[in-house]
Amino acid sequence: MIYITLPPHPTRRLSFFLAMEEYIARTLPPDDYFFMWQVEPTVIIGRNQVIENEIDADFCHEHHIQVYRRKSGGGCVYADMNNIMLSYVTADNQVGVVFNQFIQMILLVLRKMGIEATSTSHNDVMIGDRKVSGTAFYHMPDRSIVHSTLLYDTNFEYITKAITPSPEKLQSKGIQSVRQRVTLLKDYVSLSLDEVKNCIRQTLCQEERMLTGDDVAAIEQLEQQYLQEEFIH
Repeated sequence: MIYITLPPHPTRRLSFFLAMEEYIARTLPPDDYFFMWQVEPTVIIGRNQVIENEIDADFCHEHHIQVYRRKSGGGCVYADMNNIMLSYVTADNQVGVVFNQFIQMILLVLRKMGIEATSTSHNDVMIGDRKVSGTAFYHMPDRSIVHSTLLYDTNFEYITKAITPSPEKLQSKGIQSVRQRVTLLKDYVSLSLDEVKNCIRQTLCQEERMLTGDDVAAIEQLEQQYLQEEFIH
């Protein structure tokens, strides 16, 4: 698998990385591509979700938590600089196969770290009975994109107050709160966040490709669609 890197740059918005996935899928030769990224506090809404039902907009505004929508399905997630976001782009277009390939990659890495993680039928990765990684998918012509959160560490006040699922939704999963549902990778490994990233990359990728300034400019152009209020809301 080929690891995609970017020229040095200050922290980018989540919308850039969503556009980057799409750019890779649209323009690079058929292959398997992977990259990792981090963002300032951000909530990401699934394709079909209604923002008002999923987040506390006032809390997000007060605490400078950005809000974006992705093109994949699934639920609302929170990300910050202490989470690792994973992106996988492949020419395989069989949804079940692609999901399984990606989940197996995450399990391989975690087991290499000494963690006996498991997966669920909803494509979550679990440590014990708590979720450490969630995954979403969307399909483009001749390409599949899978992206995932990996909770290394997080601000639990932000994750529990920014995301506001209904009590019915939580009860359907047999839990009382978002905090009860998730766990943090840092509680199971002695590795730093950067060491975890290095382990992931060394385990999964054999090659590297750095995008050019022209690539970045094209991604920034593509990013504009993700920034439109009409798309977000």
